[in-house]
Amino acid sequence: MPTDIKYKDMATSTLKRNIVNKEIFVKMPQTDIRFFQQFAKKMGWMIEDKNDLLHQYIASRPQNVDLTDEDILEEVRAVRYAK
Repeated sequence: MPTDIKYKDMATSTLKRNIVNKEIFVKMPQTDIRFFQQFAKKMGWMIEDKNDLLHQYIASRPQNVDLTDEDILEEVRAVRYAK
């Protein structure tokens, strides 16, 4: 079963000598994950899977939001039924 992996390519530009990050998604069989992780580590790449990205997103969200259930429903209805 393919697994989604995101890695950031830390390539150095020869002209400007700055770091360029390019994010890509790779689907591969579960059996190849270990090899790819070892290869990425040797290349200096950072690997994140979808769960890592989700946890980072959730951790970056505000903890105390002053919204009631009615406020949320009002916004959902406005988006859902607006045309």
